[in-house]
Amino acid sequence: MQTSTDRILTTHTGSLPRSDWLPTVPTVEDAGRAIAEVVARQRAAGVDVVNDGETGKPSYATYVLDRLSGFGDVSDTPFLGKGRADLADFPVYRARLDRDTAGAIGTQPVCVDEVRYVGRAALDAELEHLGRATRDTGAADVFCTAASPGVIARFMPNRHYPDESSYVQALGEAMKEEYDAIAGAGFVLQLDCPDLTAGWDARTGTLAVHRRMVAERLEVLDHATRDIAPDRLRMHLCWGNYEGPHHHDLPLVDIIDLVLAARPAGVSFEGANPRHEHEWAIFADGRLPDGTVLIPGVLDSTTNYIEHPELVAQRICRYADAVGRERVIAGTDCGFATFAGMATVDPDIAWAKLRSLQEGAELASARLWSRRPPV
Repeated sequence: MQTSTDRILTTHTGSLPRSDWLPTVPTVEDAGRAIAEVVARQRAAGVDVVNDGETGKPSYATYVLDRLSGFGDVSDTPFLGKGRADLADFPVYRARLDRDTAGAIGTQPVCVDEVRYVGRAALDAELEHLGRATRDTGAADVFCTAASPGVIARFMPNRHYPDESSYVQALGEAMKEEYDAIAGAGFVLQLDCPDLTAGWDARTGTLAVHRRMVAERLEVLDHATRDIAPDRLRMHLCWGNYEGPHHHDLPLVDIIDLVLAARPAGVSFEGANPRHEHEWAIFADGRLPDGTVLIPGVLDSTTNYIEHPELVAQRICRYADAVGRERVIAGTDCGFATFAGMATVDPDIAWAKLRSLQEGAELASARLWSRRPPV
């Protein structure tokens, strides 16, 4: 994972606004053109560590339906609100969100047979397009996202394996092929793990039980990535990328010790929205495992407000002052288009927010390295 000794690098969580002209089911040629376009827009916005914007994927998790066998039927349980005590407290608002997102999220397929990786051709095409689009762009690094075993289990319930643990382990074994291929192509592998945080149910859960679940899923993740160097891995945590009350979210401090003990050297998490911005303070003691890099969100991905560069700089400096300037990469809370066809933030505003991210990083860099601020 590329870090910097003279400035704060910028990145994002993965999904970016999709091209207006891109069909719902793109051809290989369409996907290649769209990936080239989204990479160019990232670099134009000043983003240092880029990806393919998850172009061509229906979502950051359900894309695996085209790459894994063993799924069929559909669950009769609506996904949004699953285990979400905050929405249960506000049923009128929950119904509104269900209406607004039903078309984008759709139904939940379920696991009905043995899971196997069968999507190597699609994966190879994706990696080829990303490599071609990022060559000679001047990007500091390139990452590629992949669903973690835990988030796949959260989206696609188990009806085949004897228990949830067996299911998650099988998913880890199957997804190892994708993880190894991404790293083998020279990209940083980002593992999306919102199940570790958003999987908490404040109505029925106990912290001890949840921590055991987190520990088990991280053990599966570590095993599935055992052949990849930790500094080529980053993981993303979030509490559900929707504008909601979030007043029952699991505090990050309750599991951060488990997260930091896992193999990925980079940890991406929400740090800008009103429910989690204060959690920078848990790193104030400055004690991180050797080699760990924080990728805090300094942009909220659920609001059309464009953060002022000064605010972005202040957020970055809090983390840099706590853990060291070389151990911080400025990121976003979550993706801007985690489901194709559902964008809370207007696409043009999303790109403007990323420009503000870069401007804020420049201000922070000037302060942290005692240089004159950019004009």
